Amino acid sequence: MKISAKDEYGLRVLLSIARYGGDEGSNITKLSEAEGISEAYVAKITRMLRLAGFIKSNRGKKGGYVLSKRPKEIKIAEILHALDGKLFDAEFCGNHTGELSFCTNSTDCSVRSLWRLVQSTIDQVLANVTLADLLEGGPASGINAALRMQSIP
Repeated sequence: MKISAKDEYGLRVLLSIARYGGDEGSNITKLSEAEGISEAYVAKITRMLRLAGFIKSNRGKKGGYVLSKRPKEIKIAEILHALDGKLFDAEFCGNHTGELSFCTNSTDCSVRSLWRLVQSTIDQVLANVTLADLLEGGPASGINAALRMQSIP
Protein backbone atom coordinates (compact mmCIF):
# COMPACT_ATOMS: atom_id res chain seq x y z
CA MET A 1 0.00 0.00 0.00
CA LYS A 2 1.23 3.44 -0.84
CA ILE A 3 0.16 6.74 0.62
CA SER A 4 0.00 9.10 -2.34
CA ALA A 5 1.44 12.59 -2.50
CA LYS A 6 -2.15 13.82 -2.86
CA ASP A 7 -3.05 12.17 0.48
CA GLU A 8 -0.01 13.59 2.27
CA TYR A 9 -0.29 17.09 0.85
CA GLY A 10 -4.06 17.15 1.24
CA LEU A 11 -3.78 16.40 4.96
CA ARG A 12 -0.97 18.95 5.36
CA VAL A 13 -2.93 21.67 3.54
CA LEU A 14 -6.04 20.96 5.60
CA LEU A 15 -4.04 21.05 8.84
CA SER A 16 -2.43 24.31 7.78
CA ILE A 17 -5.83 25.85 7.04
CA ALA A 18 -7.08 24.67 10.44
CA ARG A 19 -4.02 26.07 12.28
CA TYR A 20 -3.50 29.37 10.53
CA GLY A 21 -6.64 30.12 8.56
CA GLY A 22 -8.55 31.95 11.28
CA ASP A 23 -11.68 33.79 10.20
CA GLU A 24 -10.09 35.27 7.08
CA GLY A 25 -8.53 32.08 5.82
CA SER A 26 -5.33 31.06 4.14
CA ASN A 27 -4.78 31.73 0.47
CA ILE A 28 -3.00 29.49 -1.99
CA THR A 29 0.25 31.47 -1.80
CA LYS A 30 0.39 31.23 2.01
CA LEU A 31 -0.43 27.53 1.94
CA SER A 32 2.17 26.89 -0.73
CA GLU A 33 4.87 28.67 1.25
CA ALA A 34 3.88 27.08 4.57
CA GLU A 35 3.93 23.54 3.20
CA GLY A 36 6.58 23.78 0.49
CA ILE A 37 4.16 22.67 -2.21
CA SER A 38 3.74 24.36 -5.59
CA GLU A 39 0.86 26.81 -5.90
CA ALA A 40 -0.59 24.76 -8.77
CA TYR A 41 -0.71 21.63 -6.63
CA VAL A 42 -2.17 23.51 -3.66
CA ALA A 43 -4.85 24.88 -5.99
CA LYS A 44 -5.67 21.35 -7.17
CA ILE A 45 -5.87 20.04 -3.60
CA THR A 46 -7.93 22.95 -2.27
CA ARG A 47 -10.38 22.49 -5.13
CA MET A 48 -10.83 18.82 -4.20
CA LEU A 49 -11.20 19.67 -0.50
CA ARG A 50 -13.72 22.41 -1.31
CA LEU A 51 -15.80 20.16 -3.58
CA ALA A 52 -15.78 17.48 -0.86
CA GLY A 53 -17.12 20.01 1.64
CA PHE A 54 -14.14 20.25 4.02
CA ILE A 55 -13.27 23.87 3.25
CA LYS A 56 -14.94 26.93 1.83
CA SER A 57 -13.42 29.99 0.22
CA ASN A 58 -13.88 33.60 1.19
CA ARG A 59 -13.48 36.06 -1.65
CA GLY A 60 -11.85 39.44 -1.52
CA LYS A 61 -8.53 41.04 -0.70
CA LYS A 62 -8.27 39.29 2.64
CA GLY A 63 -10.02 36.16 1.46
CA GLY A 64 -8.81 32.62 1.64
CA TYR A 65 -9.77 29.09 2.60
CA VAL A 66 -11.35 28.22 5.95
CA LEU A 67 -12.70 24.99 7.36
CA SER A 68 -16.37 24.41 6.67
CA LYS A 69 -16.70 22.20 9.77
CA ARG A 70 -15.07 22.08 13.17
CA PRO A 71 -11.87 19.99 13.23
CA LYS A 72 -13.44 17.40 15.54
CA GLU A 73 -16.16 16.79 12.93
CA ILE A 74 -13.68 15.97 10.15
CA LYS A 75 -12.62 12.33 10.05
CA ILE A 76 -9.30 11.46 8.45
CA ALA A 77 -10.97 8.54 6.63
CA GLU A 78 -13.35 10.97 4.90
CA ILE A 79 -10.50 13.22 3.81
CA LEU A 80 -8.44 10.40 2.34
CA HIS A 81 -11.44 8.88 0.57
CA ALA A 82 -12.24 12.26 -0.98
CA LEU A 83 -8.66 12.77 -2.15
CA ASP A 84 -7.70 9.38 -3.49
CA GLY A 85 -10.48 6.91 -2.81
CA LYS A 86 -10.16 3.64 -0.95
CA LEU A 87 -7.35 1.14 -1.25
CA PHE A 88 -9.94 -1.57 -2.04
CA ASP A 89 -13.53 -1.16 -3.19
CA ALA A 90 -16.19 -3.38 -4.73
CA GLU A 91 -15.12 -2.60 -8.31
CA PHE A 92 -11.49 -3.55 -7.70
CA CYS A 93 -11.76 -7.18 -8.78
CA GLY A 94 -13.69 -6.30 -11.93
CA ASN A 95 -11.00 -3.80 -12.88
CA HIS A 96 -8.16 -6.30 -12.40
CA THR A 97 -9.26 -9.42 -14.24
CA GLY A 98 -6.07 -9.91 -16.20
CA GLU A 99 -6.57 -10.85 -19.83
CA LEU A 100 -9.97 -12.41 -19.19
CA SER A 101 -13.33 -10.67 -19.00
CA PHE A 102 -13.79 -11.88 -15.42
CA CYS A 103 -11.46 -12.94 -12.62
CA THR A 104 -10.66 -16.66 -12.54
CA ASN A 105 -10.92 -16.53 -8.74
CA SER A 106 -14.21 -14.63 -8.60
CA THR A 107 -16.10 -17.24 -6.55
CA ASP A 108 -13.47 -18.17 -3.97
CA CYS A 109 -10.76 -15.53 -3.70
CA SER A 110 -8.43 -15.41 -0.71
CA VAL A 111 -6.72 -12.31 -2.10
CA ARG A 112 -10.00 -10.38 -2.16
CA SER A 113 -10.60 -11.44 1.45
CA LEU A 114 -7.19 -10.09 2.38
CA TRP A 115 -7.85 -6.70 0.73
CA ARG A 116 -11.26 -6.46 2.41
CA LEU A 117 -9.65 -7.12 5.81
CA VAL A 118 -6.93 -4.55 5.17
CA GLN A 119 -9.46 -1.94 4.03
CA SER A 120 -11.75 -2.65 6.99
CA THR A 121 -8.88 -2.28 9.46
CA ILE A 122 -7.71 0.96 7.86
CA ASP A 123 -11.28 2.30 7.86
CA GLN A 124 -11.74 1.43 11.55
CA VAL A 125 -8.61 3.32 12.56
CA LEU A 126 -9.06 6.35 10.31
CA ALA A 127 -12.77 6.69 11.12
CA ASN A 128 -11.79 7.34 14.73
CA VAL A 129 -9.05 9.89 14.07
CA THR A 130 -10.17 13.46 13.47
CA LEU A 131 -8.44 16.56 12.26
CA ALA A 132 -8.69 17.81 15.85
CA ASP A 133 -6.70 14.78 17.06
CA LEU A 134 -3.88 15.67 14.67
CA LEU A 135 -4.02 19.35 15.63
CA GLU A 136 -3.88 18.62 19.36
CA GLY A 137 -0.90 16.37 19.55
CA GLY A 138 0.29 15.14 16.24
CA PRO A 139 -0.23 11.71 14.74
CA ALA A 140 0.52 9.77 17.93
CA SER A 141 -2.39 11.47 19.67
CA GLY A 142 -4.83 10.61 16.88
CA ILE A 143 -3.62 7.06 16.56
CA ASN A 144 -3.76 6.49 20.31
CA ALA A 145 -7.33 7.82 20.34
CA ALA A 146 -8.31 5.42 17.57
CA LEU A 147 -6.65 2.46 19.25
CA ARG A 148 -8.46 3.19 22.51
CA MET A 149 -11.79 3.09 20.67
CA GLN A 150 -11.12 0.00 18.54
CA SER A 151 -9.63 -3.37 19.23
CA ILE A 152 -7.36 -3.85 16.25
CA PRO A 153 -6.27 -7.47 15.67
